[in-house]
Amino acid sequence: MTKEKKNLLDISDLSKDEIKNLVKLASFFAEVAKRPVPKVPVLQAKQVVTAFFEPSTRTRLSFEVAAKRLSASVVTFTAATSSITKGESVKDTAMTLKNLGSDLLIVRHASAGVPHQIAKWVDVPVVNAGDGRHQHPSQALLDCYTISENFYVTDCDFSGLEIGIVGDILNSRVARSCIEAFVRLGAKVTVVAAPTLLPAAEFLSVPEGSVSFTENLDEVLPRLDVLYLLRVQLERMEKNAFPGVREYVTRFGLDAGRAAVMKKSAVIMHPGPINRGVEIAADVADYPNVLIGEQVKNGIAMRMAIIYYILTSRYEL
Repeated sequence: MTKEKKNLLDISDLSKDEIKNLVKLASFFAEVAKRPVPKVPVLQAKQVVTAFFEPSTRTRLSFEVAAKRLSASVVTFTAATSSITKGESVKDTAMTLKNLGSDLLIVRHASAGVPHQIAKWVDVPVVNAGDGRHQHPSQALLDCYTISENFYVTDCDFSGLEIGIVGDILNSRVARSCIEAFVRLGAKVTVVAAPTLLPAAEFLSVPEGSVSFTENLDEVLPRLDVLYLLRVQLERMEKNAFPGVREYVTRFGLDAGRAAVMKKSAVIMHPGPINRGVEIAADVADYPNVLIGEQVKNGIAMRMAIIYYILTSRYEL
């Protein structure tokens, strides 16, 4: 991320030091949330637009809460109730949102690359809030912050941590962003998936040999510090990617038996929404070491950090 072009479109836009600094800034904004009035008057003159061309709950609401806590004004755009339904192009929609006085566009789209294209069309910063199977950088950053907080990691150094990412890697923008971020911070990353749920190696933007691959979840579970489960994305999945949900649960689902063999210090993460009974058993989803709720809370702090940095080019208040 450079000062000349302050977009956040991919994790690769950030250096290792920038990731660390954003985690530190998120830690400050997490403290703001504990105040009687959880707001800071730092972006009172700014207007943030959440432009979501694809449905979302956690990400959209998290960005909107984050912007409001920074005292920015927030405009919400949803494609289903816009002129997109009348045939208006994405370009014309983006130009309209920019011309309404927007200082920042936060864009989610079902097609990979759309936020990048919008960043070329408009002269205001763009944050990628998820594009197709491609990237979801703010999710990866909030997950880095969550791991850092839970393991009391100094200076965001993940060396010594082993993170297992399990499930539908092929269709997951979260997996791509998280793998890249975790490797950058020094973690040992193991991807657990059926071959039909893996992308070609060149689609994972990490150095060769920095990630291990296996189909055997039971083999790696006892040594993991973080088990990161992914939702089975049936809406993006090609037919016959795996025989059926029952087999997926048998091979890759986390039940009480599997949870019992994990380290006592290990944590379980998931970007949401979860499919109880598929990637995680209904009872296991409520275990105290499941950090899904914590990820949601931390998402506000990290997205405050992202918005603040992009609109001010500062890592500190």
